[in-house]
Amino acid sequence: MTAAPAASAARENPGLRIGTAPCSWGVWFPDDPSQIPWQRFLDEVVEAGYTWIELGPYGYLPTDPHRLADELSGRGLQLAGGTVFTGLHKSDEEWQRAWDQAVEVAGLAAQLGAEHIVVIPDLWRSDATSEVLEPRTLSDEQWTKLAAGHDRLGKALYEEYGLKQQFHSHADSHVGTTREVLRFLDETDPRYTNLCLDTGHFAYYGGDSLRLIEERPERVGYLHLKQVDPALLFDVLKNDEPFAAAVAQGIMVEPPHGVPELGPIIEAVARIDPDIVAVVEQDMYGCEADRPFPIARRTREHILGSTHLARIR
Repeated sequence: MTAAPAASAARENPGLRIGTAPCSWGVWFPDDPSQIPWQRFLDEVVEAGYTWIELGPYGYLPTDPHRLADELSGRGLQLAGGTVFTGLHKSDEEWQRAWDQAVEVAGLAAQLGAEHIVVIPDLWRSDATSEVLEPRTLSDEQWTKLAAGHDRLGKALYEEYGLKQQFHSHADSHVGTTREVLRFLDETDPRYTNLCLDTGHFAYYGGDSLRLIEERPERVGYLHLKQVDPALLFDVLKNDEPFAAAVAQGIMVEPPHGVPELGPIIEAVARIDPDIVAVVEQDMYGCEADRPFPIARRTREHILGSTHLARIR
């Protein structure tokens, strides 16, 4: 007797591991009195039904590897990766700033068994103050610096820590639109630099995640799952509102109330590599302390109900 097609497919492809992150609990900074304590974050992650997490901003969770290992293992949690912020298009001096962060973040993440470092480029408009810091677009010379710097960083992360660099395009950054993301991929080396495809940030500038996955499957190494409110997005873009202001208005919404649909994206990436991690991120900085937990639980339930190619462990 042969197995049913769905059961057979499940054995062949278990699907992506679905995790979550501190930003889904309103955490953007290492220390902010408006953010919930890290112990509560970890406890609620478990209660919401997740196993995998990210570090979030370095310093929010304990930075002593033994203590953090105890805190995670005691709750049955595992670490998928950490985050580094870079401005490698600016000058050669930016390398040291990036590497100083990498030593801290990658050093901690590697000791806890993580495999990825998500790298977010500096924004041209501050997400803390909304101040315009530099021009919105890069010159050809800056593009060259950006690509070379990330290849250097990715090579060093892999050789020193065994970690893979996953570049994160971002609203209010120089790499946000489809054309910019494709140019970045074209100018970087896939051995050292690949993409953390953030479905919300990519959709923020009209990007089609499914099409990108279809066209560049070998460059997708990690996923951030989020949705944007398409109606609000038009107002945000028309009025040139800063990303932080858009977040305060609720631009990132609870699935399934925004775009893009997450199930098909998870399935497309699972067909590339079922070992890829997909981390739920709903930017909610400044939210009330009791708001994130029920959203996180409902989001997990929605994702697991929308596709058979998603798993918690």
